Amino acid sequence: MTSDTRPAVLDLIGNTPLVPVTRFDTGPCALFLKLESQNPGGSIKDRIGLTMVEAAERDGRLKPGGTVVEATAGNTGLGLALVARAKGYRVVLVVPDKMATEKVLHLKALGAQVHVTRSDVGKGHPDYYQDRAAALAAGMPGAWFADQFNNPANPLAHETGTGPEIWAQMGHDVDAIVVGVGSAGTVTGLSRYFRRVQPDLAFVLADPAGSVVAEYTRTGVVGEAGSWAVEGIGEDFIPAIADLSGVRAAYSIPDDESFASARELLQREGILGGSSTGTLFAAALRWCREQTSPKRVVSFVCDTGTRYLSKVYNDAWMIDQGLLSRRRYGDLRDVVSRRFEEGAVVSVSPDDTLLTAFQRMRIADVSQMPVLEAERLVGVIDESDVLMSVHADAAHFGDPVRTAMTAAPHTLAPSASLAELQAVLDRGLVAIVADEAGFHGLITRFDLLNHLRRTL
Repeated sequence: MTSDTRPAVLDLIGNTPLVPVTRFDTGPCALFLKLESQNPGGSIKDRIGLTMVEAAERDGRLKPGGTVVEATAGNTGLGLALVARAKGYRVVLVVPDKMATEKVLHLKALGAQVHVTRSDVGKGHPDYYQDRAAALAAGMPGAWFADQFNNPANPLAHETGTGPEIWAQMGHDVDAIVVGVGSAGTVTGLSRYFRRVQPDLAFVLADPAGSVVAEYTRTGVVGEAGSWAVEGIGEDFIPAIADLSGVRAAYSIPDDESFASARELLQREGILGGSSTGTLFAAALRWCREQTSPKRVVSFVCDTGTRYLSKVYNDAWMIDQGLLSRRRYGDLRDVVSRRFEEGAVVSVSPDDTLLTAFQRMRIADVSQMPVLEAERLVGVIDESDVLMSVHADAAHFGDPVRTAMTAAPHTLAPSASLAELQAVLDRGLVAIVADEAGFHGLITRFDLLNHLRRTL
């Protein structure tokens, strides 16, 4: 049930801080970051969530007891869910399957109904997230499809809010703004505002490599889209509301540079941003360093990095995705995802309890672990070993690991072939890589699949 009382949390949207970058080489430029991560929902999309919902309320498209439906890479959904749930509406969201787990959990915690769909199909396919959302809305009485890609209230949020804030915070002195394009609301709204107050302002486009938007600004041609891991920006089409006329430079930033830039921003400036923030920051640094005269430049921390802890800031995930470089050996050690010598192995000792082994498996999301004694491999234990020991009596969770582990397990030398590795995996076993130098790590079927995928 909606209420006539405006929820107080909505008054926290906007008026986000602007901070200078002080510990990076920005060439002759002064670079500032607008911390959209400080919005109550954690992203710049809170702004459009508010303007779109309130515009729909004013014109009667969203009525009391209604349902908000949207297709989103996460942050627009979070902004809409924050606003709509605070106002008492039901929320149904369709998200692509590459979206960070933290975003999905946040959406569900807000009370949104989440449908996960494919990220490997394009517009026109029934499983494309925008087409799926439109179909859901069409078949749902009382539903309003927010449709951020075509909704004029999207750029309005930036024309009337973000733009004036930047202009005031920069003391009416700004030369360039670095933006990404997802729905294109930010660049379009800012273009409309700054066309009135600073017509010479340059927009710098930061686009994930694989997206068609950067190339379109350079050639006027919509090319063939690739794939990218960055969330929230980059498109395989040009949104209908997009105004790219003010773009003076466009950069296609590869995923590894985007993720590395986000991690470096945290380590050097203490600012925790998401993957799209890394894309914008990388492009901002490139543009600033190319300048030959001083410029005052603004970019965005688009959202909080807390919703990417399992991705951007997770070394194991980064390595699995080929986004974090590490030493190459040219043998089976390259297939090991968690190497012992890198301190990445989750293990137990033979004197630890089975409960400790189970808890470590659960926390690390693994189904088997090496058993190490003074850094020497003495066995391996998997979830079936634990289950066989405790199924008759849960009190056996207190037994030591040595009572359930497989002792003196068969190992593969790092020099073993992929065929030898495959033979071990085909027997339903995990491969243990070790030699006279010691234990190196475990290889599962998933690790081998990841290794083969990275060689494509």
